[in-house]
Amino acid sequence: MPEPTSIPIGLASPGRRRRMKGPLTAWGNLLVLGWLGAAVVLLVSHDTLGLPSWLALHAFLLGAVTNAILVWSEHFVVALCRAPAPSESASALRLAVLNVSVVLVLAGVLTDLHWLSGTGATGVSALAAWHAWHLLRIRRHALAGQYSYLTHYYASAAAALAVGGVFGGALTAGGMGFYSQFWAAHVHVTLLGWLGLSVLGTLFTLWPTALRTKMPEHSLRTARRCLPLLVGSLAFAATGFAVANTPLAVVGLLGYAVGAGIVFAPFELAMLRQRPRRPAPWLMAAAMFWLLTAVLVDAGLLLAGTAVPVVVERVLPLVVLGFGAQILVGALTQLLPAVLGRGPAEHKRVAAVLDRWWLARVIGTNVAVPLAALPLPDPVPLLGWGLAALCFGVFVALGLAVAMPVAVRGALPPAGSGGAVAGLSVGVIAVLLASGFAVSGGPSGATSDAPYGASAADSPVRTVEVTLADMRIIPNVVTVPAGTRLRLAVTNTDVMPHDLRLANGARTSRLAAGESEAIDVGVIEGDHGDLDGWCTIAGHRAAGMTMTVRTGAAVPTSNDVGVTEPRDATLEPAPDGTVHRVTLRITDERIETAPGRRERRWTFGGTVPGPTLRGTVGDRFVVTVVNEAEVGHGIDFHAGALAPDEPMRTLAPGERLVYRFTATKAGAWLYHCSTPPMTQHIANGMYGAVIIDPSELPDADREYLLVGGELYSGEPGSAAQVAALNDGDPDGWHFNGVAEQYVHAPLAAEAGERVRFWVVNAGPGGQVAFHVVGGQFDVVYKEGAYLLDGGSGGAQVLDLGTAQGGFAELVFPEAGRYPFVDHDMRHAEGGARGVVAVTP
Repeated sequence: MPEPTSIPIGLASPGRRRRMKGPLTAWGNLLVLGWLGAAVVLLVSHDTLGLPSWLALHAFLLGAVTNAILVWSEHFVVALCRAPAPSESASALRLAVLNVSVVLVLAGVLTDLHWLSGTGATGVSALAAWHAWHLLRIRRHALAGQYSYLTHYYASAAAALAVGGVFGGALTAGGMGFYSQFWAAHVHVTLLGWLGLSVLGTLFTLWPTALRTKMPEHSLRTARRCLPLLVGSLAFAATGFAVANTPLAVVGLLGYAVGAGIVFAPFELAMLRQRPRRPAPWLMAAAMFWLLTAVLVDAGLLLAGTAVPVVVERVLPLVVLGFGAQILVGALTQLLPAVLGRGPAEHKRVAAVLDRWWLARVIGTNVAVPLAALPLPDPVPLLGWGLAALCFGVFVALGLAVAMPVAVRGALPPAGSGGAVAGLSVGVIAVLLASGFAVSGGPSGATSDAPYGASAADSPVRTVEVTLADMRIIPNVVTVPAGTRLRLAVTNTDVMPHDLRLANGARTSRLAAGESEAIDVGVIEGDHGDLDGWCTIAGHRAAGMTMTVRTGAAVPTSNDVGVTEPRDATLEPAPDGTVHRVTLRITDERIETAPGRRERRWTFGGTVPGPTLRGTVGDRFVVTVVNEAEVGHGIDFHAGALAPDEPMRTLAPGERLVYRFTATKAGAWLYHCSTPPMTQHIANGMYGAVIIDPSELPDADREYLLVGGELYSGEPGSAAQVAALNDGDPDGWHFNGVAEQYVHAPLAAEAGERVRFWVVNAGPGGQVAFHVVGGQFDVVYKEGAYLLDGGSGGAQVLDLGTAQGGFAELVFPEAGRYPFVDHDMRHAEGGARGVVAVTP
């Protein structure tokens, strides 16, 4: 072998040689192989086992890669810097802390126990800081200072892991409202920092050894000069992703690519001059190629305006399979013979085992990477991941065949046992192929005939459209009558990938943006209790991507989830003046219709119901109506009396009109869209109230306005919605546009206060029977007339037909929580209810 200008890996002093071949190093590499094997098994079988796909990725990166870096970075600093070997017990403790922390992270996210995953993430970050301090401390006692750059690379990488652990801990708790930004920063700082910096620093010495050539001239100086560029660029990129600053992220990525290219160039030239005959150099070279490709593709997609989550999804296979897995296998192929063998003969025996079928594995891996990374139709990406799993699985089998005896017995298996090794490898191949066919052959969204309740061929079937968007499952509660067979049509409209899994095992596959999939939940029986669902991707459940299936009235509401922005029901006094000028802009909005559920609605003024108008008899209203929606709309004010021909005409998109009317009669009036079919326009939110005070209306301590109506879910004008409207079968009922909002945001009052409730029934059909539990009305005004005016009599309900309005007053006798409901109890249980919180 030509004499290199550096110390070849594995040829340090005898004391260090014993250190390198100690049982701790053997067990450390066994851990690496074990985690790598676990990652391969999870990759090909996670769907069959009902486990999330991220588990395989983290088993590889947190388990295999981090253990490898921890073991080998310490060894390289000791061997190349000629530092005293550290305590075996301290090194073993660091490995123990790492692996316990990794298990806690995976178990915590898998079981949705945030304290567990947070503890694990804290342990990983603390371990990274400890490892950096440990390497810097042992370097102070080193004899060879020219290799001190290695410690700086490893310490910088450990700092990146610590930062990545902080981001990862935040993700396991839901991302604090910045999930996609923290996720992108976490991915980049761990892959390009912890893995990337560790690899780039090591290659200056490992690659010449693998190539059996001299270290290129000035390479140590280049190594020292590249580090500030790499670290600074990584900081720019991570910060850019964390704060959603794309130009900053692109600058960081391009700077990192330049630094990695400087590292890569001299070794690529060396390979061109001297073609290697072993797999390690080829694997390392291919890994570096995919790293550079990934970083440039990353920057290019960002410059093209691609959404960050989509960019990360495209780049991950390049970095994980192309770079991370190949560099790990290449490094172990080069290093394990020196660790496991005693003397040149055993070194060759181990190398011969690890080199089996290497050309096919190298080719297969690098064919698999583009198949998995490119946006190709199914099942091509699945075949790419399966081929990669096969190639890496064979290496795991070969590595375990020689590493396990050394770790357990302290020696290699007897010579001539190659048949057993080959048999083990063939067995692994068979298992991987069988698992791969099992995964690819079954429909990912398929479930048993009725996985939740008993199968019933004549059970009524209900299909509910479910949307995955904005880190939410919409609707977050699906309520169906007992005995209903439930099917969910799931669509991911978010830029991030999502899936949906029910506690009974029904599940979708991982859905990219715009993808849809239907799942059969089964027959929902009342005696089974609530059925929970969630997104299985790490941290998404904690971020709020959950849902519940329950039995009862068909209403998309929840008793334990609040609304985002409850509508203020307070009715303000009529403004001064006798002429009221208002502009109503007709817009399409995505608004909340039930707690945690958002749907597209047609609106006046961006809200449902639209803005409330108030005045007195004789006031004049000048309303400018502007149609900024995608379809034609109009408006009809019941509070005005005039020929409808011109003011109530349909306005095409972009048109406007000025609607003028004089309030000649008192009452609680409805306004709504005048464009046929009015049922659809009213059902989709195009209504509001005009309050014209009766003469000499007494003062009340508080006034609230509640516009009641029916909820019809789904896209406006969709076939399913129209069918439900024609059948008069709403999905729920509401006050002020959102079911149950005042259960979670109660109205306020004080004991002894007179409270006036104005109520308008917007429909588009049905009755409203307004009732306050525990209260009695002593004033009732309906459709322009007093039915009860403060005498000795009382009323329990203000009953209103479709489009009718009025008010009812009461005095709350004492403090407490007074529910108010539509006393048609189907409506109340379907969402038309709330609470008045009365304080002393």
